[in-house]
Amino acid sequence: MNAHELAELLSQQREEGKRYLEFLRVPSLSVGLYTLPAGGVDGQQPHSEDEVYYVVRGRAWIEVGAEQRAVEPGSVIFVAAQQPHRFYDISEELTTLVFFAPAEGTITEQRNP
Repeated sequence: MNAHELAELLSQQREEGKRYLEFLRVPSLSVGLYTLPAGGVDGQQPHSEDEVYYVVRGRAWIEVGAEQRAVEPGSVIFVAAQQPHRFYDISEELTTLVFFAPAEGTITEQRNP
């Protein structure tokens, strides 16, 4: 079994000083914790894999392609592979669980052996 506690993951993320902490990786899926500070800038680029965000805490807006909406704890957002997206207007520190399928980077790795 591969099980995790959110409090421990948040602590590890803080200790390592990372915005993104991947904590699970298998060929078909990877999962990480992504945190952006209030007023922060989300500089991510489109990914090769589909992804789902689950907002654990915080408030912000997300832009996916031409669509925009507010997000808050409990929001679930699907972003298709290669779709431009970003969080913005982050009013409270934003913490999300991020699920990539297949695992993040594996499609790019397959194209560039």
